[in-house]
Amino acid sequence: MIAAAELKPGMALRLEGHIYKVMAAEFKAGAGQLGGVVKTKLKNISNGRFLEPHFRPDERLENLELERKTMEVLFGDAETATFMNPETYEQLEIPRAVAGAAEKFLAPGMTLAVEFFEGQPVNLIFPPVAEVRIADTAPAVHAQHDSTWKQAKLENGAVIMVPLFIEKGETVHVDVQSEQYVDRVRAVHKRGA
Repeated sequence: MIAAAELKPGMALRLEGHIYKVMAAEFKAGAGQLGGVVKTKLKNISNGRFLEPHFRPDERLENLELERKTMEVLFGDAETATFMNPETYEQLEIPRAVAGAAEKFLAPGMTLAVEFFEGQPVNLIFPPVAEVRIADTAPAVHAQHDSTWKQAKLENGAVIMVPLFIEKGETVHVDVQSEQYVDRVRAVHKRGA
């Protein structure tokens, strides 16, 4: 058991028989005689829905220990992705729904941390930024302002806004949570001697 005031993002809780991942927790001090409140944002592990309950700081909650393993994405289909433990070569099919909204960024060759509760995968930890190739966009326009944007469709099917100088076929960095363009992946050029 843990006091609500000690909650931190990344923890797992059991509330009313459901398992939740703590996405955000913030203590708000109360005025005068009020003791304050802990505002939280929780993600239901089984269905991906969010809940934003408030708790008294001293309220006791059931925290759960999650086991974390680093695994590599081998391949996937519309419903599942097959992961491999690089140490044991054990393969495991994980429903894409476990990844939540970030599932579109699952790609073969990625290495992710997978969290397990009682042997079942309950969460995938994505890096903050993913590299994705532009599948389609309007022709590049150079010598324009960087503050002008256009739509681009990524290989994973997501549509984002990118600067006008981005071309079809380029690889860009995308923020996994917000699905926003971060920057262009620059090719490494070798210098001749």
